[in-house]
Amino acid sequence: MGTARLGELMTLELPQQNDWINANHRYGHWAQKAKLTKAWREQAETAAILHSGYFAGRVRIVVTVHKTTNRRYDVGNLAPTAKAIVDGLVSAGVLVDDSNEFVEGPDLRAGEKRDAACVVVTIEQIPPRDERAFTPVPF
Repeated sequence: MGTARLGELMTLELPQQNDWINANHRYGHWAQKAKLTKAWREQAETAAILHSGYFAGRVRIVVTVHKTTNRRYDVGNLAPTAKAIVDGLVSAGVLVDDSNEFVEGPDLRAGEKRDAACVVVTIEQIPPRDERAFTPVPF
């Protein structure tokens, strides 16, 4: 893929190999959460390296969570999982940085039920903030 051009996409599908990192879960010890964070980060890093390519500018990231059940859940509680994945993308060199200057998102979405739980990460090259068209809204 090389350097991404404006509007170009990269999509990574990460099977759920570890528990979700849930913002509402109270881990008994900090090391439990750290172990999960490391696992998700390394899985994303490996997938990104195998995909090849990188984004030199600003990107929009959408993280879609697919579970094996139709039970209700709050996808926003999985933000720590998404953060670990984005950190893995930075470690892999796919993203310059994960600061607001370079990343819009990650936007979390609840996906459809699947036979195997996974996370689908979509990264899109977008224009820098100063190049975006601004249309004032009349009062």
